Amino acid sequence: MKRTFLVALLFLNGQLQAQQLTDDRGVAVSFAQPPQRIVSLLPSLTETVCELGQCVRLVGVDRYSNYPESVRKLPQVGGGLDPNVEAIVALKPDVVLMATSSRVGDRLQSLGIKVVALEPKTHADVKRVLEKVGLVLGVPDAQRVWRGIDAATSAAAQSLPRNLGATRVYFEVNPGPYGASELSFIGETLTRLGVKNIIPANLGPFPKLNPEFIVRANPDVVMIGQRSVDNMGQRPGWQGMRAMREKRLCVFTSAQSDVLVRPGPRMAEGARLMAQCLADKAGSVVR
Repeated sequence: MKRTFLVALLFLNGQLQAQQLTDDRGVAVSFAQPPQRIVSLLPSLTETVCELGQCVRLVGVDRYSNYPESVRKLPQVGGGLDPNVEAIVALKPDVVLMATSSRVGDRLQSLGIKVVALEPKTHADVKRVLEKVGLVLGVPDAQRVWRGIDAATSAAAQSLPRNLGATRVYFEVNPGPYGASELSFIGETLTRLGVKNIIPANLGPFPKLNPEFIVRANPDVVMIGQRSVDNMGQRPGWQGMRAMREKRLCVFTSAQSDVLVRPGPRMAEGARLMAQCLADKAGSVVR
């Protein structure tokens, strides 16, 4: 299988001496040894580092990284897209892990700080990012985490009734409204759970939607975060939608929404949350 990254591993007496990889910007990054001081600017990357057993190497995070509990005690360097560069430099990191959409990569590199940009958007991306972060950290068999995610997602799907195939679902990411399409990792999970997504892949992973699109699609089940519920009653036409009339609305807490919208190690937990919603709400769908 052709890989999208280059890996050079040199071993001396069983010890990792050097490694090189190409990140999601297409930039090659080399390490003489695994970095010991890491700043993470993306919650899913923070969670990945910790899931690989290396939380102790984190010395700073973005303001949205809040899991596991231990990272809440770390210095925060601002938002992931436009963080405080001076605060990052003061932490003397060996590497900064960030999203490709972050605007500080070039500046950090000009200051002599190594940057690895990784931005998972699909299931395949999550698997790939786990492998790359494992390489950066020098952690063997990082793919064990993906195997666990994959197996648990399959188990969530198998727990559901087989007659949900016609159930049409709308998953709202935030009250833009932005929804999760078939192309997104959330949409891929819904597909694995055996239901239909009202948002087609050709709109992009997380498109901003015309509110009328949702009303016309008339989903059977709506999955939405608590943050979005406050203005839901003012949305024109929503009270006439099938899901609203028949009370097939799943409202996720802020903590649950964090699990659901982060493409990382907790994706299996997200699959279980969606499966529970479908078990509770979709079983009564009648056509």
